[in-house]
Amino acid sequence: MVIVIAHWAEHLAQAVQIYVLGMTVPEARGVLGIPFPWLVTSEWMHYGYALVMLIGLIILRKGFVGRSRTWWNISLGIQVWHHFEHLLLLIQKLAGANLAGKPVPTSILQLLIPRVELHLFYNAIVFIPMVIAMVYHLRPRPAERAKMRCSCAPVLAGV
Repeated sequence: MVIVIAHWAEHLAQAVQIYVLGMTVPEARGVLGIPFPWLVTSEWMHYGYALVMLIGLIILRKGFVGRSRTWWNISLGIQVWHHFEHLLLLIQKLAGANLAGKPVPTSILQLLIPRVELHLFYNAIVFIPMVIAMVYHLRPRPAERAKMRCSCAPVLAGV
């Protein structure tokens, strides 16, 4: 979760730099991109994050049951697509040939939505169901609690 929140902070910082401070997209490098500008343009770094996120969602999936599993699966499904988009960007960077003749590596949905806004959207639609899953995990119904293999959820008196 620390990595997810740090990633969010980077994208939100970049959005503030663009929409509040008036920086151009190339100037807006988030927080880490200021001391390490190569991070922003590194498709390997972006792909690596997408892959780590995908692996984390897969590994942690077995800990969720019932409603929380449903929401976790939604997050996982969206991340599978997000990962595919980053893989496509990485392949373009490595091959030196970009989708639709664009001057930079371009994902499929990026043909419709600019990259900064698209990645804010992706992070939101992966993060929101993940949070819902965690809330349901911490507040299971009795049948869900019986299937849980952890003691994350507090046992409330009278429940």
